[in-house]
Amino acid sequence: MSAALSVNALKAALRAGQPQIGLWSTLASPVAAEIVAGSGFDWVLFDTEHAPNDVTDIHRLLQATQGSATNVVVRPSWNDAVLLKRLLDIGVQSFVVPFVQNADEARRAVAATRYPPAGIRGVATTTRANRYGRVQDYLRRANEEICVIVQIETRQALDNLEAIAAIDGVDGLFIGPNDLAADLGHLGDHAHPEVRAAIDDAIVRMRAAGKAPGILTGVEADARHWLALGCLFVGVGNDAGVLARQTEALAAKFKAALA
Repeated sequence: MSAALSVNALKAALRAGQPQIGLWSTLASPVAAEIVAGSGFDWVLFDTEHAPNDVTDIHRLLQATQGSATNVVVRPSWNDAVLLKRLLDIGVQSFVVPFVQNADEARRAVAATRYPPAGIRGVATTTRANRYGRVQDYLRRANEEICVIVQIETRQALDNLEAIAAIDGVDGLFIGPNDLAADLGHLGDHAHPEVRAAIDDAIVRMRAAGKAPGILTGVEADARHWLALGCLFVGVGNDAGVLARQTEALAAKFKAALA
């Protein structure tokens, strides 16, 4: 029985310049993933860098969201070819790769997601990615459906932004506001004027380089500002944060009424 390779709608939308709104997911729960994937976001990112997810967990999260119109993105814990290979084999097509600081590191991330001769991805013929051997042209077409977004988190990465953006196969550059603030000397203060200026400048430079800019923020005004500036891949919250803040507000509302 044959099957078709899934078209990467997120990659196509970013190439077309269409803003994509998403949610970060760190709860490491298939139930939460299923709920979020049905909420109407363009994408949901399952995190393995700052969440208790490993490859087996991501496999279950992919199963929980299968059939959803929401695109799945995964952030590996590091720019590691072995880890990327395993995530690719379970069906991940879109990645946000952390802590990419120069063109060589960006090139390495892309190479890990491509079959030879374009890259170094190992070949397996019966995996979830190719529907267990049912996608007959998987090896020929897989490379073109992979989306690689690299994270810009340091002053060094900002200095190398154009060189990173010039790497073939890099679809977008994603700013990590908190890590960037820390590296700029403003730990815990991503609203500092120096950090804000650096972010705004980076977004403009990313667009000029022809790559999709991305960012994560839980502040609505910031999200709208960066969308207006040209951001295309925008995370507007975190499922753990939404749960924490909304349950706190609900508890406080009823406790206040009893006081």
